Amino acid sequence: MKCIILDSNQSDGIALVDMKEPVPGPQEIKIKIQAAALNHRDQWCRQGKYPNLKNGIILGSDGSGRVVEVGEGVDSDWMGKEVLINPANNWGNQASAQAPEFSILGMPNHGTFAEYICVKTDRVHEKPGHLDAIQAAALPLAGVTAFRALVYQGKLKKEDRVLVTGFGGGVAQLAVQFALSSGAKVSVSSGEHWKLEKALGMGASAGFNYKSDWVQEAKAADGGFDLIIDSAMGNTLNDLIEVARPGGRIVVYGATLGNPGEMDARKIFWKQLCLQGSTMGSDEDFKNMLERVGQDKIAPLVDEVFTLEKAVEAFDKMKNSQQLGKLVLEMS
Repeated sequence: MKCIILDSNQSDGIALVDMKEPVPGPQEIKIKIQAAALNHRDQWCRQGKYPNLKNGIILGSDGSGRVVEVGEGVDSDWMGKEVLINPANNWGNQASAQAPEFSILGMPNHGTFAEYICVKTDRVHEKPGHLDAIQAAALPLAGVTAFRALVYQGKLKKEDRVLVTGFGGGVAQLAVQFALSSGAKVSVSSGEHWKLEKALGMGASAGFNYKSDWVQEAKAADGGFDLIIDSAMGNTLNDLIEVARPGGRIVVYGATLGNPGEMDARKIFWKQLCLQGSTMGSDEDFKNMLERVGQDKIAPLVDEVFTLEKAVEAFDKMKNSQQLGKLVLEMS
């Protein structure tokens, strides 16, 4: 089977190779992958910026496809079903945080950038009926990350004024959709005017260009935000503290800009803010996310679809932050 592996010896950091098809073990399902979506962790692996990297591992966390074989102890009713994969393994028994054994499909274990994959039965869910295979592949990791950040950690309420920063990425665009479907008033930020226009077209009430004096603009327009969903951190954290309303919540699921140089600690306690971290989501979060997607007919935005042979182009587009929504690899 064709697949994309990590190969630090190649100038591109990845390689298209042939490997033997996997064979399902006990309690495993074999899936013929139809589509698999990129995430930033795939690009970080390619750049050598992710822990516990191993050459020869098939990358990819998100995938959708059709069940073609079942292992010992698996109900044969799974055969032929169209499914998607929960990429989180070994979350553990605590809803509040993942266990030390937690891992994500695609590193250190083989992932979805391949024509076939075998996974445990409890990682497999039937594809929501309103999504095609490409949309379904774009949902799992970004969907559960956005849903947990908003609902479990952010305690989203219908009357909330919500800000989603960095609109354009896979998590951010789904966070906007989940917040809008809950009835919240949603604003976004981005450094690209065309991305802000897309968000407004989806129902966002305001869009702020973070390359301008957006903080004063946001405070003047809406008086601040009850819930902020952010993936950047860095020195932008003080801006988020500034635009948060008293008693507000700031939920951070990434740190693409690194650690903040200084933090306005006095405003955190004076405004009685909650600064909360969030990563991926539990199995319960994933189940609840899928229910919301099906109930509200939410569909991830897909920016562009590539073949496996064009995977380097997809990775480069992600590296340069040129996409709005997900980048997806479609199997031939």
